[in-house]
Amino acid sequence: MVLMFLNGGGMRGGPLHGQLQGAPLCCVTRSAPKYRYFSVGDRFPAMYEGGTGSVVGEVYDLPLTVLRDHLVPAEPPELELGVVELEDGAACLATVLRSSLVDSPGLTDITSVGDWRAYLAARERSVEA
Repeated sequence: MVLMFLNGGGMRGGPLHGQLQGAPLCCVTRSAPKYRYFSVGDRFPAMYEGGTGSVVGEVYDLPLTVLRDHLVPAEPPELELGVVELEDGAACLATVLRSSLVDSPGLTDITSVGDWRAYLAARERSVEA
């Protein structure tokens, strides 16, 4: 078992949530304020260490076989497994942006929002307006 911090499509209601195979939610929390947070082509979010932002997410108690067989294969190639720091100082696995992509043109910095769902909702409101 491993604790996994999810901050995008793997969260409740997201398109990848089923890949968790019923793994239990431990808590809703935030990362420590040391990350940059991006929208990758408005398809999914990505964290990258080296900023001052905090990211909203959910922590799941995930069997390693579920991580290996379901969640990792469903993640986009722009992401890789990493270890992040949560607001309480705990370490947690997460998917993070690959270092080689941090300056890619398809990234929109959403660090000031720090919440994928809030970003998507704001984007929808601006499209409707």
